Amino acid sequence: MSVISDLRGAPPPHLRALLPGLGMSAARAFLKPLVAPPEDGRLYCPDAIRDDPALGALVDDRLLRWAGEVGIYPGRLDKLRSYGFGRYMMLAHPAVSDPDRLLMATKCLVAEWAADDYYVDEVELGAEPAVVGSRLARLISVVDPAQMVPRYAADMDGYHRLQPISEAFRTAVEHLSVYASPAQLGRFQHQMAILFLAWTQEADWHVNRRTPPVWEYLVQRHLNSYLPPMILIDVLAGYELPAHEFYHPEVRRAFTTAGNAAVIVNDLHSGPAESDTDFNLPRVLQLNEGLSHRAAMARTVEIHNELMHTFVGLATQLSAAGSPNLRRFLADTWAWLGGSRRWHATTGRYNHGSQR
Repeated sequence: MSVISDLRGAPPPHLRALLPGLGMSAARAFLKPLVAPPEDGRLYCPDAIRDDPALGALVDDRLLRWAGEVGIYPGRLDKLRSYGFGRYMMLAHPAVSDPDRLLMATKCLVAEWAADDYYVDEVELGAEPAVVGSRLARLISVVDPAQMVPRYAADMDGYHRLQPISEAFRTAVEHLSVYASPAQLGRFQHQMAILFLAWTQEADWHVNRRTPPVWEYLVQRHLNSYLPPMILIDVLAGYELPAHEFYHPEVRRAFTTAGNAAVIVNDLHSGPAESDTDFNLPRVLQLNEGLSHRAAMARTVEIHNELMHTFVGLATQLSAAGSPNLRRFLADTWAWLGGSRRWHATTGRYNHGSQR
């Protein structure tokens, strides 16, 4: 039986206990005929399916304790709380109510975000474009442990003990390993290497004072997308999409397209919080094509919507022919996109004084 007939009748079992209509939103999206992106500036994206403020706050409380233990954002923990990263994972994983699983995903997310802040973006936190590559090469040896002889392993360990970002990643991956299979852990390590490569590309732009053309920026956003946190979708929900499906070229195409669309939502919200030297899609469009800010924002929405329609079209085809786990994975991806959209619209990181 195809996902079309399954979801027209009832939501998938793993989603039925949640809010009315959960699962149906994914089905409606996948059944929706592909049309041109809207011309009125609206974002083609679902909203959050579940919002449980108490659960999000619980995860954030535990996250703040962990951040204090590993030493990231010292003196800035109140600001970190205002970002609501625990709430983010609560919104993005509506089928998951276990606070420890959500905390695991939040640790991974915040370790990634902190590395971006400390090593790539925030000069006041020590970011220095000229040494981004070296720092990230050292950091990947924590995510995917480097093997060497004991004499030099001690030197490496001594270096990492003094780096709060290294400790954040070490403990986050340790927590992830409790729930992830070896294959799921391996795909996370692979995606982190891709992310770190993208950050070295961004550092090149800054060091050489070069504005990338739009196509190169979109390549960087393909590498620097939201796939690192999204790749944990099935880990949190307690199932596993097998490698032959996860890495199938059409599944990979659908999933990376969703990740690219999700990160462009970040570009739409993050601009006011960034420095004038940072790059986001509206800014790159302005610099390359001479667009006004308003026109660049509208073009960014169009690009996002085109990516989303591509994802929906691919997900429709894959769901109709795929396994139950693949159908579930694609529906959970749709739900993740809605939760991410809600977080970006409400987080204190981009919305000062917002009501969470």
